[in-house]
Amino acid sequence: MVAAWLWLLCFLVPQALPRAQPAELYVEVPENYGGNFPLYLTKLPLPREETEGQVVLSGDAGVAGEGPFAVDPEAGFLLVTRALDREEQAEYQLQVTLETEDRHVLWGPQPVRVRVKDENDQVPHFSQATYKVQLSRGTRLGVPFFFLEASDGDEPGTANSDLRFHILNQAPAQPASDMFQLEPRLGALALSPEGSASLDKALEGYYQLLVQVKDMGDQASGHQATATIDVSIVENTWVPLDPVHLAENLQVPYPHHIAQVHWNGGNVHYHLESQPQGPFDVDTEGKLYVTQELDREAQAEYLLQVRAQNTHSEDYAEPLELQVVVTDENDNAPVCPPRGPSVSIPELSPPGTKVAKVSAEDADAPSSPNSHVVYQLLSPEPEEPAELRAFELDSSSGSVTLGAAQLQAGQNILLQVLAVDLGGTDGGLSSTCEIPVTITDINDHAPEFTASQIEPVSLPEDAEPGTLVTTLTATDADLEPAFRLMDFAIEAGDEEGTFSLDWEPDSGHVQLRLLKNLSYEAVPSHRLVVVVRNVEELVGPGPGPGATATVTVLVERVVPPPQLDQESYEASVPISTPAGSLLLTVQPSDPLSSPLRFSLVNDSEGWLCIKEISGEVHTARPLQGAQPGDMYTVLIEAQDADEPTLSTSATLVIHFLKALPAPTPTLAPVPSRHLCTPRQDHGVVVSGPREDSDLAGGHGPFSFALGPNPTVQRDWRLRALNGSHAYLTLGLHWVEPREHVVPIAVSHDNQIWHIQVRVIVCRCNVEGQCMRKVGRMKGMPTKLSAVGILVGTLIAIGIFLILIFTHLTLARKKDLDQPVDSVPLKVAV
Repeated sequence: MVAAWLWLLCFLVPQALPRAQPAELYVEVPENYGGNFPLYLTKLPLPREETEGQVVLSGDAGVAGEGPFAVDPEAGFLLVTRALDREEQAEYQLQVTLETEDRHVLWGPQPVRVRVKDENDQVPHFSQATYKVQLSRGTRLGVPFFFLEASDGDEPGTANSDLRFHILNQAPAQPASDMFQLEPRLGALALSPEGSASLDKALEGYYQLLVQVKDMGDQASGHQATATIDVSIVENTWVPLDPVHLAENLQVPYPHHIAQVHWNGGNVHYHLESQPQGPFDVDTEGKLYVTQELDREAQAEYLLQVRAQNTHSEDYAEPLELQVVVTDENDNAPVCPPRGPSVSIPELSPPGTKVAKVSAEDADAPSSPNSHVVYQLLSPEPEEPAELRAFELDSSSGSVTLGAAQLQAGQNILLQVLAVDLGGTDGGLSSTCEIPVTITDINDHAPEFTASQIEPVSLPEDAEPGTLVTTLTATDADLEPAFRLMDFAIEAGDEEGTFSLDWEPDSGHVQLRLLKNLSYEAVPSHRLVVVVRNVEELVGPGPGPGATATVTVLVERVVPPPQLDQESYEASVPISTPAGSLLLTVQPSDPLSSPLRFSLVNDSEGWLCIKEISGEVHTARPLQGAQPGDMYTVLIEAQDADEPTLSTSATLVIHFLKALPAPTPTLAPVPSRHLCTPRQDHGVVVSGPREDSDLAGGHGPFSFALGPNPTVQRDWRLRALNGSHAYLTLGLHWVEPREHVVPIAVSHDNQIWHIQVRVIVCRCNVEGQCMRKVGRMKGMPTKLSAVGILVGTLIAIGIFLILIFTHLTLARKKDLDQPVDSVPLKVAV
């Protein structure tokens, strides 16, 4: 199957591919062939297997039918039937095809190119029988002044059309027989060395030359023709030219005729060159023109060269030179130099100091009035008398110097100088030159303080080091920032180094600060002398009195204000609390401090009172009008008994509680002293000192209050149940679980008892009770015993499974050992 596919592919591929184009056949036929015809030219590559078709010849016009070419169908040859003329047609393009009767192409087309080979059957001839030529005296040796023209009808580029020119005769033969030479290939007629040397001796009139042209190149054979050249000798008019002067910006119609050249010979072409390139031209008659206005400042002179040339651009003679000079007119104003950077002149410079020099350029002719520039100072205007002039100007050189008038630092002056040509006379052109001048600063001013005496500054003796005492300000009249840099120092009054100075390098403000602690007892006052100096070296007189400032510092004695043991106080009081009940005691933080005197401020209801010496706060009267949940705030003021001006204060906040009914008999007299957190509705009942023998009747009524510690008053709440018991609960939602000792003050009349109630705070469970650790129950297995029981159970199960599998294995082996016929057959149902 595969072989069949390959055979089919090999068969179809050649059929699908296009036939290759036959290569072109090339045949040569001699021109004017004199032999027998037909002349067989070449064998055509006709296919042998195609015998039914006919050969068809086609090609250039006239080939088919009665043309000079035919095909021998029997032999397959291309033949020519008659002689061919190359000058009539030099080449033929033919095509040969093999076709059926219905013009279907069986083979071809086969291209055939037939070339007619030239023979020398054409005679050369001149373009004229007689040529008339003019020859100017002064024509250079070897430069052709005439070119002969001849043609030949044979094939170009072959020897048949290769022409050579020769001089056959010269008449007259004086002063030399070979006055001329003719270049054989080009037909270029020129003077020979003898003719160039003796042309000036030649007779007036003309020479007649007989010239010949022959084909076949340098071969002896060939066709030839002759002609006559009449050469007229004329005078040499190629003479030097005088210089031409042209005014710049000349207002005339352009192009403008400036000179004339003439070559007396014939067939001349003029060529003009300008060095440098300029707006000049020459016409065919040798007239020279300038084509536009000239600018002397762009180019002052031009050198023109005019050439007389033949048709091959060869010079008949040496070129003529014409010098063109452009004359000047005053058409350019003086040009100032570009405005440069500002000229810096230090202040206080002496008169005559050079400032700048103005140098304006005038593009007109040098050393002429058109370029003679003088200068005038325009701004600042020169004033009279001379001592008021700030600047002086030399009108000839343009040099600017300082005048007698003084200039101030920081001035920016724009000098305007008028530059005028023509020496300043009427009609001169001018320009204004500008010179920026800056008067620079010098360090000629010493810094000074704005105030030489500073009012006394009071400082407490406990002022911290680094405290700002005062700020001093100094100024400097100089303008340059470097000259205004200042340095400060304490010159006197600070031998112990108690103070320091602080300032920024580029600032005129200096801060006097405290460096060490003050002591009223050691030094009650300080008198400081501060000086200021320039960082840069000062020019001129030294610092004056303003460079010194005096600062007086007074030290104030400090007595610390009294301090209380708490910043604020709180107390919870039932609204049924009787008058005279002790709420809390206010005490100084330092027991050894000076005694204090206490008073209440803003006790608008008059419910409270405080003992002036002890600081005990009591109820002054029954709390009528107070509502449970209300707060009552008063201000406690403590005044130093020795220094009445020293005092302190603290707030007292009273929280009013409702009076609870007496507890029911079912309540245990002393509940458990365990409370759980987060806060639940449980508390601890606190009883008064019933068994105290000092109490009349052995019982209350008692007043209960939490201790003055702020943490205790924050974490706990205490409210009275009756005259003999109070109820203690948590004051916050969460209190740290641990044992707490809560101080409680119990008072009756003027007696106070302090009791410590121990309360254990624990975490609450879901039932609102304290969570407790559970111990191990009796009879419960331990972890080790539980593991042992589990392992023993697994071992017993394993042994039981081993016994079962062993029994099954032995039974199966017994069945296999019995004969086959002894095994009972199973009944198939």
